[in-house]
Amino acid sequence: MSDRIADDEAPVSNAGEVDAAALQAENDSLRDRMLRALADAENTRRRAERAQREARQYAIADFARELLPVLDNLGRTVAAAERGAPASVEDAALIEGVRAVERLLRHTFEQSGIRRIEALGAPFDPSLHEAMMEEDDGGQPPGTITRVLEDGYTIHDRLLRPARRRR
Repeated sequence: MSDRIADDEAPVSNAGEVDAAALQAENDSLRDRMLRALADAENTRRRAERAQREARQYAIADFARELLPVLDNLGRTVAAAERGAPASVEDAALIEGVRAVERLLRHTFEQSGIRRIEALGAPFDPSLHEAMMEEDDGGQPPGTITRVLEDGYTIHDRLLRPARRRR
């Protein structure tokens, strides 16, 4: 009988080793899948946080783009008023009021991360500037911006409107 038990145990022992190896392989496979799923979930969370942060940061871009012509017109109004002497005290007060509104709008833009692109005298950069015409100015190196037709703006690190310039 002891021979019979020994014979019966050998296959069970061998089968147990095979089962243990299969279970270990399955466990390793499941662990790998779980780690990949966790990494995928973490990447999705990070992407969602980044998208939310960018949406919050750039949410006003369309609204600001619509307000830029208002700021341009306020600047043109002030420039036109400065070309001549005010006819009356009321005219001077009106011009000062327009200047105050322009300053307030510029300050509000600054607070929202909207910055004017300084390009007069700078080399032309097609990622920030839009050339409307080209003129030869012997005193400036080629490609230098000599006159600004319309200011450009960025919001944080993105272009809101290119500067339109004569170069």
